[in-house]
Amino acid sequence: MIIVFGSINIDLVARVAAIPGPGMTVLAPSYQRHFGGKGANQAVAAARVAGPGRVVMAARVGDDAFGAEARGNLAANGVGTDLVLAAAEPTGCAFITVDARAENAITVASGANAAPQAGDVPDTMLGPDSVLVLQMEVPFAEALTLARRTRMAGGRVIWNMAPVPATFDGRAVAELIGASDLLVVNEHEAMDAATRLGCGAASFEEAAGALAAHGATTCIVTAGAAGAIAFTAAGERLAAAAPRITPVDTTGAGDTFVGILAAMTAEGRALPEALALACRGAALACLALGAQSGMPTRAALESFTAS
Repeated sequence: MIIVFGSINIDLVARVAAIPGPGMTVLAPSYQRHFGGKGANQAVAAARVAGPGRVVMAARVGDDAFGAEARGNLAANGVGTDLVLAAAEPTGCAFITVDARAENAITVASGANAAPQAGDVPDTMLGPDSVLVLQMEVPFAEALTLARRTRMAGGRVIWNMAPVPATFDGRAVAELIGASDLLVVNEHEAMDAATRLGCGAASFEEAAGALAAHGATTCIVTAGAAGAIAFTAAGERLAAAAPRITPVDTTGAGDTFVGILAAMTAEGRALPEALALACRGAALACLALGAQSGMPTRAALESFTAS
């Protein structure tokens, strides 16, 4: 069983020529509405590859139309929703601008995502076959408690440290990586986390190696078109290339990577194979608008060949 404890959002996406800076206003001809939230995205990505009945989402949504639609979308993608509970706050929303190069900037209004609790996941769901997936869009203390419970029960924890909170200090980073079996960060997050730990690093690879050694874990860096690189606590370096594509929208590519990595981990795939498949899935996700639209099914993942 893959348990995703995290955020659910409705994404409002506008396409612009260039992402505006401070004090600037740009006009977009229209906007699209998509399902999102790092937690929900990762759950959908995992379920499309793992199949129905293998993934459950633990989260909070508002008692509103957005919340009902978000639950329905998860269920339609094969994600269990019994642990998606109602909160007093409205369903979270993300406001996304995508530029002509397919790069994006995102502002998230957390809403109900501030309400999930570790106790929402019962002990009966945690065991040696459990893979817990975490991000940083719900309360850290609750996620950390659940991570520790999962590992005590013999399960594995995949923690996507995205984004690194501005208030995070070295102690918090150490607690997070110490409760993770696989830590997933991008290049900037690797450098940021290593700095908070007091590790002087001249590159993201050096930073990731320091994080892995400090937490006795495996640190995986997603590097966009450069693919992904894993660093083990023993100092081993494993790299997976990204297929060459012409991206339409990079929103959700990182979440696709994490979801597929979780599915492969739950199946017991070796890390090099899991990395390669996760990179392939992330590339596929960039070929459609919206965080979830391009997330591949199992058949699409296995048959995809970049042009």
